Amino acid sequence: MNLKKTIINTCIAASAVLYTSCDLDLVPLDYYGSGSYWKTVSQVESYMNGIHVDLRASNFNRQFLLGEARGGTNKSGTSSLITSINYDRIKENNLDADNTGISNWNGTYGYIFDCNLLIQEVEGTALQEENASTINYLLAQAYGIRALHYFTLYRTFGGVPLIERVKVLDGQVDVETLYTPRSSAKTIMDFIKSDLAKSLEYFGSDETIKSNKAYWSKAATTMLAAEVYLWSAKVSLDDQTPASDDLSKAKGYLNTILNDSRFGLCDNFKEIWDVTNKGNKEMIMVARFADGEATNQASEFVYAQPNFVNTVYGRDGNLITGDTLELKGSGWQRNEYELGLWRIFDAEDTRRDATFLEYYLADGSLMGTVLKKNLGYVNSNNTRVFCGDEAIYRYADALLLMAEVANMEDGDVAFYLNQVRKRAYGSNWNEAKYGYTNSDFKTNELAILAEKDKEFVNEGKRWFDICRMKDGKNGKALAFCAESGYKGNGAVLKESESHKLLWPIDVTTLNADDTLEQTPGY
Repeated sequence: MNLKKTIINTCIAASAVLYTSCDLDLVPLDYYGSGSYWKTVSQVESYMNGIHVDLRASNFNRQFLLGEARGGTNKSGTSSLITSINYDRIKENNLDADNTGISNWNGTYGYIFDCNLLIQEVEGTALQEENASTINYLLAQAYGIRALHYFTLYRTFGGVPLIERVKVLDGQVDVETLYTPRSSAKTIMDFIKSDLAKSLEYFGSDETIKSNKAYWSKAATTMLAAEVYLWSAKVSLDDQTPASDDLSKAKGYLNTILNDSRFGLCDNFKEIWDVTNKGNKEMIMVARFADGEATNQASEFVYAQPNFVNTVYGRDGNLITGDTLELKGSGWQRNEYELGLWRIFDAEDTRRDATFLEYYLADGSLMGTVLKKNLGYVNSNNTRVFCGDEAIYRYADALLLMAEVANMEDGDVAFYLNQVRKRAYGSNWNEAKYGYTNSDFKTNELAILAEKDKEFVNEGKRWFDICRMKDGKNGKALAFCAESGYKGNGAVLKESESHKLLWPIDVTTLNADDTLEQTPGY
């Protein structure tokens, strides 16, 4: 559906979409734009619940497709178990004006409109004045989540249409008045920063984290602010250039998280993903999944039993004759990571065997891997349920983002990096053997990237990392650096393909709005 139609249908269509979750049945969105809604706190809370349902439902596309798949760690074509791989063009960075990988802004404007509607209908009303504490918290969530969506669009497309109101509620129903050209990169970045400031203002001193970290909180806004300001400090785009205080602000937000006693590293890596340990101290914000409600996409990263059992060999050289991961017939290998990624782990690094199950050919040569991380559990019906939470932000993020800040400041990168590495090696830890020692900027940056690659497999970091991280303070993105590649053919992108740091807009979306222009280079 194109942007214009999305606006109209979201707000005035008679058959607008319903939001549904285990405890939510909202009425059509045209009702939300009428005078019969927005009268009580419970109505606003229910609407915000729906926004979180969508935040969960969109998380895989936002994190994996936009944030990881293009990063050079994923195979394309055919998997090691002879299944066809999904998202080939995206993984190969084989994008052009006719083959854009995604369409309709990846559906993001629908989620933005929902935030706009809540803000527009609630802010400055008697309901807010009479219930300031509760409504301010909900507005803080709306501003924070809207900032997340616009930051996702910014990193994906650069300057995009800026829509901060539901125009049809302002009486704008003529098609041409709904056309919206792309704003400049600086305009969008400034808007994101403004939304973050508004979110923090509305949260005020309220540090409450609801629903066991599955609901947006002040800590989530703080982490997003750190990421936004670090991006702004390191990445120039058209008229958007680093402000003098971007880096110091990123550092301040990260210090807020690192000094918050509610958060810290779990004692061991596997503990993070234990479904009996949801909302643990490492998690800051999660997309919550549950048996009988909604499940994550991990089933796309595991084996199908007919292709695996009695076909491949284990590390011990023996034929695998059973369902090693107890998948119970669930799953199919539609995504697979490059063998080079598995090979960068030391055997003593506990993350390797907590993240991957590798398998071999009869001659002992490495054949392939499947994901072992965050696979949920086997329930009382003897069914594998992929109900592990997806981390949007966790404490290790803050440590490794702070390592980037330290590198920009010629500071102690090793102090932050080694905290993550020490947990990874557990009882095997030997700082003299496995610890990192500070070096020059490029070496530090590549070390941080390698640590993130091992720490955040399947968490939607890699592509955005190599777009933000550089081979020098004023150097080129690591996407163009051969040392950051895993496919054996050098860098993820050629320097002649610099336009591919952003995505093209699909033809249908362009044709639906006469004011839109294609991303430069496409």
